[in-house]
Amino acid sequence: MGKRPVARFKRGYKWTYLYGFVKPESGEVFWLILPTVNVQLFSMALKEFAKEVGVGENKRVLLVVDRAGWHTGGGEVELPEGIHLEFLPSGSPELMPAERLWPLTNEAVANRLFEEIEELEEALVERCMELLDQTETIRDLTNYHWWPQEAA
Repeated sequence: MGKRPVARFKRGYKWTYLYGFVKPESGEVFWLILPTVNVQLFSMALKEFAKEVGVGENKRVLLVVDRAGWHTGGGEVELPEGIHLEFLPSGSPELMPAERLWPLTNEAVANRLFEEIEELEEALVERCMELLDQTETIRDLTNYHWWPQEAA
């Protein structure tokens, strides 16, 4: 009688995280792909976002975020000058406009197998680049009728 073959394998996962900042009124989006989510990388993402949009002494941005641990950070989040955080009520992340971005980005990676994390990141970069040109679609998804409009 034959023996069942033994195959050795190592099951494992690697993760990558897509950070997205959206301006609901215009549909403009800023993306970052980072290896994890934590207070330090969120602080770095805020710094990069602030540079990209020219935030500083004369330009202020109010970011609406949920109460994820890396957003609240127990006072450890480093806010660049001109960035202010407004926290949504607990248990209501669906109110955050950026949450509406994820189905759009997931289209590029759903039901696909990526052998290497770099392949996944390449697919995300490509999709995010496509979405930069879809401001009307993004605006329609994120600019809730009750969302405050930009102050003059």
